[in-house]
Amino acid sequence: MNVLILDEPTNDLDIETLELLESYLVDWPGTLLLVSHDRAFIDHVVTSTLVFESDGKVQEYVGGYEDWLRQRSMPQLPIDNRESPRTSKSSAAGKAAIKKKLSFKEKREMEDLPGRIERMEAEQKELHARIASPEFYKEPPDAIARALARIDELKSSLHDAYARWDHLDSRSK
Repeated sequence: MNVLILDEPTNDLDIETLELLESYLVDWPGTLLLVSHDRAFIDHVVTSTLVFESDGKVQEYVGGYEDWLRQRSMPQLPIDNRESPRTSKSSAAGKAAIKKKLSFKEKREMEDLPGRIERMEAEQKELHARIASPEFYKEPPDAIARALARIDELKSSLHDAYARWDHLDSRSK
């Protein structure tokens, strides 16, 4: 098993070297343990984030820094379906709302999501390949900016699509 441990790897790197490091780490076949204050770098490279919580515990979150920000404000649902003795009526009502059946429109949306996700991932892969080519930074600055902005849009859209798919899937069972 390959393990790579990096502590603040982005300190004193220029943009081209930073992007080269990002592309290398995204394709890293092993486990990467990374400590960094560079939030954008974390968002581009990691698939899960370990965070020290205020109660002294370490909590794992799926995704990078921005994903952690979205997830930490979400209420944690109980892992099992057993009711605890202290469960209030409002939480029982909340669970009933979660189990509500999918509407026709939601079923169609759920059927269409895998195709949408595939198209976005294919476009993202093409853009990453384009950006990784040595010719990319010889393009006009506005074309470079559009490509980089599109990468960010796709990342956000993919995250939202996966979250929506997960939400619909959890309600359909």
